[in-house]
Amino acid sequence: MISTTRTARGREPRGAVTRAVLAAGAAVLALTVAACAPGSSAPPAPAQPASTVRTDAAALGPVTLTVWDQEVRGGQAAQIKQLNAAFEKKYPNITLNRVSRSFDDLNTTLRLALSGNQPPDVVQANNGRAQMGAFVKAGQLRPLDAYAEAYGWRKRYSPSVLQYVSYTPDGKIFGTGDLYGMPQVGEVVGILYNAAKLARLGLRPPTTWEEFDAALATAKAAGEVPLQLGNLDKWPAVHVFGTVQARYVSAPKITALGFGRKGASWTTPENLKAAEQLVDWVDKGYFAKGFNGQGYDAAWQAFGKGQGVFLIGGSWLVADLQKVMGKDLGFVRPPGTPPVATGGTGLPFAITAKSPHPDAAAAYIDFLTSAEAMKVLTANGLLPIADANRQDGVGAGAQQDMFAAFGAVTERNGLVPYLDYATPTFADTLGAALQDLLAEKVAPQEFLATLEKDYKTFAESNE
Repeated sequence: MISTTRTARGREPRGAVTRAVLAAGAAVLALTVAACAPGSSAPPAPAQPASTVRTDAAALGPVTLTVWDQEVRGGQAAQIKQLNAAFEKKYPNITLNRVSRSFDDLNTTLRLALSGNQPPDVVQANNGRAQMGAFVKAGQLRPLDAYAEAYGWRKRYSPSVLQYVSYTPDGKIFGTGDLYGMPQVGEVVGILYNAAKLARLGLRPPTTWEEFDAALATAKAAGEVPLQLGNLDKWPAVHVFGTVQARYVSAPKITALGFGRKGASWTTPENLKAAEQLVDWVDKGYFAKGFNGQGYDAAWQAFGKGQGVFLIGGSWLVADLQKVMGKDLGFVRPPGTPPVATGGTGLPFAITAKSPHPDAAAAYIDFLTSAEAMKVLTANGLLPIADANRQDGVGAGAQQDMFAAFGAVTERNGLVPYLDYATPTFADTLGAALQDLLAEKVAPQEFLATLEKDYKTFAESNE
């Protein structure tokens, strides 16, 4: 998880990057760059006519593509090295100048790089408003709709995935508009469970909310911790709330809230039911004592050691938990028909507006997100963004269940956004409000009123 919320899913960390200005000349340079920085009034990059797209990369002549990515850990690093080598073998006229950076380093250097006269050709840009949205607004990313038409990308991805890389050309509206990037990997939040504990309790993995309710009650009565949670960092409860919210609120309404769209509201009877459900779980003792003071890593690691029957968490936990739990780890998508689950994508690959090689850059992105690339991702233990439930060689058990869950949700357009996407400040607002709600310092109605205030302030001004 990556971001203020996670460190592997590529979400933007908050906070400014501070740099010392050591000389007057550097100060002048800083002012010049600031004038071009994301958030300025630069016109958006113009859309490219589909008729001008060249998809025969081998006919483009000698090209050197500079690519900035953050695929530096484990399976991420392995898959990108493998795919880059295969791409250069297929197109010997194209040389990849790869610059690999940590997630944090990429976040702090990309803004400056895009403001310069020679930015990279291809970059991984965080989906959220603080990065991709700001870069779109500043005219620093190229809209990819012409390439999407030429390569069939809209058929490759479901609409519920494409919304994560869509902005209006002014960068204001997230989740609709033009396409500005293509992701490789997916993420989905589901219900992890300890299969051995379920068996001892005479239970099966829940397929309905009623079964889940009954399983929590049975686990509590047996002296188990029904739901493991560590909410010291405040954001983990966002995933729990999002999962419960889908029990009462439709996918389109959650999507509108998650993308900060004007006209959506938090103060509805359905959201009230979701908030009351969380408080009810607290009152029944379904969370371990002191959960608001326990860290996220400590919680999921405790679950791996047998403390807890269920854990609401993301697909990024499966590999680590499976190492310690083996066949005892299970994963189910949140109950409900049609299937709905919180989730998203890894950092998308985008083409910079100033790249002199957009056709070669698009061919590279197409290669990274092809059906063959999805197989490479799977072989390296990652969750491919497309064809997840049709991959061969997926290990039986939790990994297979995770792939099936993601495939079912995306095929039915039930993947809904992380709620902290809503406004530039919503991660802090929602995290703190949930911690207060779970501590029963505020009533559900007060909790929703706090969210509504932040939400409406942004939505009404974002025109």
